[in-house]
Parts: sequence; structure tokens; C-alpha cells
Amino acid sequence: MAVCLLYRQRRAARPRYYRVEISYDMFDHVSVFCEWGVAGGAGIELKTTFSNLREASEAADRLRKRAQRRGYLRLDRALAVA
Repeated sequence: MAVCLLYRQRRAARPRYYRVEISYDMFDHVSVFCEWGVAGGAGIELKTTFSNLREASEAADRLRKRAQRRGYLRLDRALAVA
């Protein structure tokens, strides 16, 4: 399982998060689980299943890059900046 946690802090607004996770399910399919929302609140979830790890990894990378273009930072970098 691989997890990428992204974080965004804006002035006068609650911090937001974006999480992308790759994992195997019990049927040996690879799932990309994506969750986003306001920190401390209920998030929105999206799960997509792929037949192989390569397709799942490419999809997870697209989601991560899209979130980073929208201002999210990896959690370790976001904490260093704050």
C-alpha cells in the first residue's frame, strides 16, 4: 500500500487535505482510493479499481499532480513551511 497525503493552508480558511492511496483488494485488483475535504470534517471519497498496478499508479500520479497544481503540498513539506 502506498499513501500520499497533501495539505493546503490558506489564510482565514480551515486547512484542507487530499489523500491518494494505492492498495490491493481481496480479489487481487488494485484500487486507487482518493479522499479530500476540510481537516476535522467529513471528507469526500472516491475509489477506482484497476486490473494492474501500472494503471493504478499512473492514475494516482495524475490525481496527485492535479492536487499539487491546485496548491496542495506534501504533508512533510507543508509542515516545514508553516
